[in-house]
Amino acid sequence: MMEETKLLQWSVIRSLLAILQWWAFNVTVIIMNKWIFQKLDFKFPLSVSCIHFICSAIGAYLMIKVFKVKPLITVDPEDRWRRIFPMSFVFCINIVLGNVSLRYIPVSFMQTIKSFTPATTVVLQWLVWRKYFDWRIWASLVPIVGGILLTSVTELSFNMLGFCAALFGCLATSTKTILAESLLHGYKFDSINTVYYMAPFATMILAVPAMLLEGNGVLEWLHTHESLGSSLIIIFSSGVLAFCLNFSIFYVIHSTTAVTFNVAGNLKVAVAVLISWLIFRNPISGLNAVGCAVTLVGCTFYGYVRHLLSQQPPGTPTPRTPRTPRTPLNRMELLPLVNDKLDDKV
Repeated sequence: MMEETKLLQWSVIRSLLAILQWWAFNVTVIIMNKWIFQKLDFKFPLSVSCIHFICSAIGAYLMIKVFKVKPLITVDPEDRWRRIFPMSFVFCINIVLGNVSLRYIPVSFMQTIKSFTPATTVVLQWLVWRKYFDWRIWASLVPIVGGILLTSVTELSFNMLGFCAALFGCLATSTKTILAESLLHGYKFDSINTVYYMAPFATMILAVPAMLLEGNGVLEWLHTHESLGSSLIIIFSSGVLAFCLNFSIFYVIHSTTAVTFNVAGNLKVAVAVLISWLIFRNPISGLNAVGCAVTLVGCTFYGYVRHLLSQQPPGTPTPRTPRTPRTPLNRMELLPLVNDKLDDKV
């Protein structure tokens, strides 16, 4: 009995440590990216994304090939181009849109909009794939949509480009999640193997546009910016931390339950909003804060409803209930390259 109690206590402590280190990496990456755009005046989201991809590709290679933290999941050469490449393209767009939104809008507003992802995922599956959902799923989306609308209307630092980038980022995340179910069928990717295969493709896709669209601006910044050494350290450190975030996601998924992961993910958004406000002091109205809170409550309720539906026995008469796994171990929506809530990419 004593041993069981100790094991239970250690399990709780391990889960708590996993969540805390996940929060730390996630919030740090978000804040660093915003700091790069706002304080360092490095206003080049494509280049920042490219640096993240390069650092993540190198980190995944070291973890799998050198330190052998995870075994390499073998993928057929044909499947790399037929399955992995399309996923990498959507994956790349998702990350870039997240960084573009951070370039123009506050962290608090960006994180709230990204919480719209569950709604876009359900609507896309319903419209395009004709997938039917239990009425409780639709009901759980009401506070999410309402909170987003209230936050958008009352945002004091509203920027249309940043807003659209964050919104289309939600669509990209939903598309990636849905495509993963068909394109990656048969492959059980963890977050490290996901980065190992997708980050090189994402770098290849983004490198040329980044050089063409931002190359001259980056060169000018390198020649004119003061404290160049420390600034470059911050920029490349954000790339290293972006990879560390993937490793922390791998750890937290294997240390917590689906419900705990969902609640922790929503609390993480609240922590990110609070810390970003303390650092950048962007104006937040009372109604704006209420909208953010309503959105987070809605996301938590949505996750709880999906969990309840996933626990129902196979014979339970719920023909319009989406198939939801008991745990999110192999769900691509929980394996972002960098920040994000579940799919929150920065």
